[in-house]
Amino acid sequence: MVHNGNNFALTFRDKIVGRALETDKASLNHQKGNNFSAALNDFKGNLLFGAVPQTLMGLGIVVPFFTVSKQGWIGGIVSVNSEHKSRFKNFKSTFYYFFVLLLQFIPYSLAIGSGIKFGIDFYNNNKQYGWFMWKYRIQKNGLINLGYIYSIVVPLFFVASCFEFMSTWNV
Repeated sequence: MVHNGNNFALTFRDKIVGRALETDKASLNHQKGNNFSAALNDFKGNLLFGAVPQTLMGLGIVVPFFTVSKQGWIGGIVSVNSEHKSRFKNFKSTFYYFFVLLLQFIPYSLAIGSGIKFGIDFYNNNKQYGWFMWKYRIQKNGLINLGYIYSIVVPLFFVASCFEFMSTWNV
């Protein structure tokens, strides 16, 4: 929509990016040239305010699908710069944009998928005991699997944030 000049999408993009530039700690640090601090703040945000809540929403099984659609929308509308020109103008900026998306897509997919799997297992395990709060059972194996997945997710988010903010390709 932004590449076709849709006013709604461009206005929404300007609003979101403008708010991020004014309030987001990662953006503020990046503007000051503190790229490692920007990467750390981005990493913290992706992990604690993005992946962990979406993993927990996986208990609802279908909820993460709605949040992922919003993430896709945001990813699309920021594919133009502040002048509403495409970030796909040359190979370097195109590669950077898609590589950052890929680096973030992988850990988000693992975190969200593990939450959905945990939610399905939670449902299947508890349907035999009834849905009484005092009888809910969380399988120990499910928690262990979440731990294994997050042992991969955490460093992947760190790498993604470091590349996003410290790469010389970030133009």
